[in-house]
Amino acid sequence: MSKTTTTTTTSTTTAPTATTHPATARGPVDHEVRDQIIVAATGHFRLYGYEKTTVSDLAKAIGFSKAYIYKFFESKQAIGELICANCLREIEADVRAAVDGVKHPPEKFRRMFKAIVESSLRLFFEDRKLYDIAASAATEHWEAVRTYEERIKLMLEEILRQGRETEEFERKTPLDEAAAAIYLVIRPYLNPLILQHSLDSTDDAPAQLSSLVLRSLSP
Repeated sequence: MSKTTTTTTTSTTTAPTATTHPATARGPVDHEVRDQIIVAATGHFRLYGYEKTTVSDLAKAIGFSKAYIYKFFESKQAIGELICANCLREIEADVRAAVDGVKHPPEKFRRMFKAIVESSLRLFFEDRKLYDIAASAATEHWEAVRTYEERIKLMLEEILRQGRETEEFERKTPLDEAAAAIYLVIRPYLNPLILQHSLDSTDDAPAQLSSLVLRSLSP
């Protein structure tokens, strides 16, 4: 994992926040209690892993009964999905900041690919125990992952549309078809199950993949 040693680890030390997710909303709307459960769950998942942590473990850590936790979350997966969604939002925020930091669409693509790889490596692999959540999310196609993938696709379409408006990208290929193809190129670096098998190429991948995509988009 030497490739991630120079990356900032701010995200793994910041207290997690509980953002209401349609799949996890349940019971009393008490954000303070939800936050408390998420903080305790994140701590346990980091220490023991997602698979080895039970709702009973979380209840003991917080001082609640297991039944009380179930008033807020219907299952351990619901808790894990909210934590996963928060992590994915961090990656998305990094990517959005990188894209918005430049003006020209070709450079936006280069920055997007670079940010996706670097941020995914940091969040998925610096905290090995939390990787269990990402792996489960990818394997079981959790809603948090599907939503994240859709937002990345929309970002791709946005850059493509801008490039066509400035006549820097070709216009013959239907927009949705072009975006879907580009997403397939970058997807191995979004999916933690695939990313772990691509670590040897992460130094060069962003530049190589973005160059390939940009050549295909030449008008």
